[in-house]
Amino acid sequence: MYLGIDIGTSGVKAVLVDEAQTVVDQASAPLAVSRPKPLWSEQDPAEWWRATNEAIQKLDSRARRAVKAIGLSGQMHGATCLDKSGKVIRPAILWNDGRSAENCTQMMADMPPLTDISGNLAMPGFTAPKLHWMREREPDNFARIDKVLLPKDYVRYLMSGDFASDMSDSAGTLWMDVEARDWSDDILVLTGLSRENMPTLYEGSEATGQLSASVADDWGMARVPIAAGGGDNAAGAVGAGVVKPGEGFISLGTSGVVFLADDQYRPNTDGAVHTFCHALPGLWHQMSVILAAASAVDFVARIAGFKTEAALYEQTADARSPGRGAIFLPYLSGERTPHNNPHATGAFYGLTHEDTPLSMAQAALEGVAFALADGVDVLKATGANIDSLTVIGGGSRSSWWGEVISSAMNMPLTYRTASAVGPAYGAARLARLCAGSERAADICTAPAIDHIIKPNSDMRDLYAERRATFSKLYHATKDLTS
Repeated sequence: MYLGIDIGTSGVKAVLVDEAQTVVDQASAPLAVSRPKPLWSEQDPAEWWRATNEAIQKLDSRARRAVKAIGLSGQMHGATCLDKSGKVIRPAILWNDGRSAENCTQMMADMPPLTDISGNLAMPGFTAPKLHWMREREPDNFARIDKVLLPKDYVRYLMSGDFASDMSDSAGTLWMDVEARDWSDDILVLTGLSRENMPTLYEGSEATGQLSASVADDWGMARVPIAAGGGDNAAGAVGAGVVKPGEGFISLGTSGVVFLADDQYRPNTDGAVHTFCHALPGLWHQMSVILAAASAVDFVARIAGFKTEAALYEQTADARSPGRGAIFLPYLSGERTPHNNPHATGAFYGLTHEDTPLSMAQAALEGVAFALADGVDVLKATGANIDSLTVIGGGSRSSWWGEVISSAMNMPLTYRTASAVGPAYGAARLARLCAGSERAADICTAPAIDHIIKPNSDMRDLYAERRATFSKLYHATKDLTS
């Protein structure tokens, strides 16, 4: 067995995958996000460890004893600051936190080559601006910093005692020279830090250490190697077999991502596209990212009175009725691609007496689809040839939402077995590569196709009109929220 652990934003997922690459067991444990001030988004790192242990203990105990290696994946960009004794200094500042917008502007003004070195614009979601903010606003906390870790790498530290990270996750800190696959001393100095404060870098399929004796005993496993792993999207790509140039996927999780693999470093910051290392050696990737995807739909489920989020998906699928009334802007946490605007906000526009909870739910599905389509257009503007995309993440369970997205993008979407497992499955594959001498090309293949969703011609034409209104709404309201 190979164990994949994904430290997500809304929960931790653990999966056991056998030699035939079949998911034999999986479990999860929930997490909550704290928003103590406007634009702030935080979590207590102790909760990641609590949820990890809870998820692991739910897995079949006999299968756990057969684990040969562990791989890690997780939410990117979160700033987890430790003191010299390894204790957490303050709650982790998460990827969807927007407090450091002014720091981003200051960093790019102070260091014009920043975008050339990192391959990315400075954005509030990235890790480096968070530390720039801490140095200014929480100097006492900043002075105590010995190590800065990403969420999954804090869990790794508790699993093995090692300060280590992988290339893909670390590329999202803004501290890396992404082309050289190494820390940038110049960018680190810009935030008052050095290599001494950073974990050691590894490729995603390399071992960073072994499970400690105490944790191995608690989990009912041997002291197996731990693979470096990957950021959630890169690990998701490994799980979906998106490891060759031009291959891509859409991830429908808390956030929404359009991901394209590449064997060359091709940065493009004009449209707020992310360019990061992949989780496998010699590969990079481009991403467009929206900060609220399934989380925006879940929000509408709550305010519209659905008993559960699942009920929203079920009722919209049963109705199969594209929106004709209100339009929803899903910018509940600001936005990255293509707007790079942490102050963007969500909205319903065009509500009338005819609107119902069901029509609002449908508008939410469409609003996320339109935002994802904006990201596809930005990637195409770089010269990328995108003919089809694989869908992964929890949102892939809704075929109706897939039809909405396919029609909004005018592009077929491919659904594969294990698509909803996502990054944890890719982490298990990286664990397998870490444990043996197999080739990534043989292990990181695309799972079998379950089904393909093609654009609905009637919905496609309707959505072309509604998406034009959606775009105008963002620009019309931008000045009101800045």
